[in-house]
Amino acid sequence: MKVLANDGISKAGIKVLEKAGFEVITTKVAQEQVATFINTHDVKVILVRSATKVKQDIIDSCPGLKIIGRGGVGMDNIDVDYARKQGIHVINTPASSSESVAELVFAHLFTGVRFLHDSNRNMPLEGDTNFNGLKKAYANGIELKGKTLGIIGFGRIGQAVAKMALGLGMKVIASDKYVGEAVIRVDFYNGQFINVDIKTEPMDELLKHSDFITLHVPAQDGYVIGREELKLMKEDVGIVNAARGGVIDEVALVEALDEEKVLFAGLDVFEDEPTPAMKVLMHPKISLTPHIGAATMEAQDRIGTELAEQIISLLKNN
Repeated sequence: MKVLANDGISKAGIKVLEKAGFEVITTKVAQEQVATFINTHDVKVILVRSATKVKQDIIDSCPGLKIIGRGGVGMDNIDVDYARKQGIHVINTPASSSESVAELVFAHLFTGVRFLHDSNRNMPLEGDTNFNGLKKAYANGIELKGKTLGIIGFGRIGQAVAKMALGLGMKVIASDKYVGEAVIRVDFYNGQFINVDIKTEPMDELLKHSDFITLHVPAQDGYVIGREELKLMKEDVGIVNAARGGVIDEVALVEALDEEKVLFAGLDVFEDEPTPAMKVLMHPKISLTPHIGAATMEAQDRIGTELAEQIISLLKNN
């Protein structure tokens, strides 16, 4: 039985699948050729990340397809309901990348409060001629400890972010339409832990009281953060989006940065992915990464293994 991992899969995942008798194909097939490739090679399982789309056209064209797998959380690049109506299993790995995304959030937060995004641009250009000038420009750093982090979307990733924030000594507040409260367990290296109960609150309250805000919501029809939401925020707030492009109004965000309402932003995802707006890419107050939230070796191993185990369970054990 053949598995097409069109956006790649970890060696750990391949090993588990091959041991169970599957043939794993990691050839990158162009989007417009995916359906033809599946039918020509009698592929039963297609695995994707965010690049490949498996919409109704592919589903209709590939009657032999049994499983569509998404390595990660969001499945907006798959017609999930339609696939399931056609009897195709749709699987994903919602827990595997939580820690990796949470760490990237803090990479952006630390970068923003210590101006690393701008310093790393300017040190190669001016470090030897304007060292003291740059030192003065980046002298007003901010500590995260003791500050309030507002988490919009309090599912697995939001809660992983909360653990790290609590470990740093931050106050955590959260807002979620579906989660009323959560017990956050903060584990330490020596086996000790603490439990912290966090009750969610209305988003307007979170916007008013947060020093930093991070979003962990699925793809939306409209903006979660637009001009009106930005107006409610504190002066010099920091904003991070490692969730989905399109949940922040980037035009309004750039305006707020230029007006010094927002101190900095950290963006891993963009409205116009994979061709983000040049105003966003060139802005000196935005820390940028190219949608790499889950892109750690550890997360990819977990994702590959979890997908493999689900495939084996569905196709071999029934």
